[in-house]
Amino acid sequence: MSIVITTLVAVFFLLLASGIWIGVSMIATGVIGLELFRSLPVDKVLAQSLFNIISSTELLALPLFILMAELLFRTRISENMFNGLAPWTSWLPGRLLHVNIIGSTLFAAVSGSSAATAATVGRITLSELEKRNYDRSIAIGSLAGASTIGFLIPPSLPMIIYGVLAEVSILKLFIAGILPGLLLALGFSLMTIVLVRLRGGEGAEREHYSVRDRIDSIRKLGPVTGLILVLIVALYGGFASPTEAAAVGVAGALIIALISGDLSLSALKDAGSSTIRTSSMLALITSGGAFLSVTFNYLGIPVYVVGLVNSADLSPLAIILMFLAVYLVLGAVLDGMSMIIVTLPVTLPAVVAAGWSPLWFGIFLVVTIEMAQLTPPVGFNLFVVQGVSGEPLTKIIRAAAPYFAVLVALVALLIAFPDLVLWLPNHM
Repeated sequence: MSIVITTLVAVFFLLLASGIWIGVSMIATGVIGLELFRSLPVDKVLAQSLFNIISSTELLALPLFILMAELLFRTRISENMFNGLAPWTSWLPGRLLHVNIIGSTLFAAVSGSSAATAATVGRITLSELEKRNYDRSIAIGSLAGASTIGFLIPPSLPMIIYGVLAEVSILKLFIAGILPGLLLALGFSLMTIVLVRLRGGEGAEREHYSVRDRIDSIRKLGPVTGLILVLIVALYGGFASPTEAAAVGVAGALIIALISGDLSLSALKDAGSSTIRTSSMLALITSGGAFLSVTFNYLGIPVYVVGLVNSADLSPLAIILMFLAVYLVLGAVLDGMSMIIVTLPVTLPAVVAAGWSPLWFGIFLVVTIEMAQLTPPVGFNLFVVQGVSGEPLTKIIRAAAPYFAVLVALVALLIAFPDLVLWLPNHM
């Protein structure tokens, strides 16, 4: 079996190194593995696997949530969020720096994408904070860190993919992500306060806001807050499945764009084109991962790994720490979504055999890929923030380091207290 695993790993990384798309690399690795080590009609196995994953109704939520985010991305929602949140953060240590965190949390609740959150929120907040003489490093670091919340606050694209591949309820995953997501936002705010106390950089002068300003801010926050509430009621009230809620979200985004005067044929065309590109990329990666999972099962790799783990007589804590170390290493060379899809067929059976809940493991995985978003050299959010800020990558990495530590602390909390994930879905 070691020869089989070594061959597959070597083939996969050789294909990646040659510049072949990761989805195609996974499919090719599966085909080569089955051709070399099993006598099967590989073409039929591949066709059936691809059909099963692409025809999944649960996966339909993915392009709909992406389209919703793309439509909102082309409205004035981020500008309104900054102006709407500013009056309510002026009393906090760090003041408007917290707009990065609260704004990212709000936008994450209607986008599900950390990259979209970083780009949309960052385009407005970084320039506004710079005008007011806030510490540039803290502003960049808080944006890089807070934008990762897009993976944890529902609707989350990685949760949808994990739920489909692991056969775990997507709605329960959404519910399970709420409390860790809010804890993460709180942790980022506390880290901002600590950094401001240590470095200063709150701005040249304190902003003053009247009662009228606060009333006007509620109006500016109204559209996005209303859409979030509609999605929450639809999902958690049992009125809609995640796919149906995604369709409602698209309709809400269209209404917001229409009311704000940003709905145009060019905006619709750009949103549609971007949605097609992103959805196609994710569909290819997910299909490749599903076929690779089928290949692993035919070759008996998950059973072999579970046997190794059991024979090692490791405690459940030691097993999860071992996998955490593996994911931290993989995060330096693979993007987060690919990490889930490539490793899940092997890690999930071993984790479940050790006594961990697959629901809990889904949230654990999402937090680890959030860490991967900030891990050089592949950390995708680092590059998004670099594009928005124009700062050198080394400066962004240093600025994001304290917020990476917050993610590490959250992982430690989830391992020590699994009920932080499981309590809410078990009581709704």
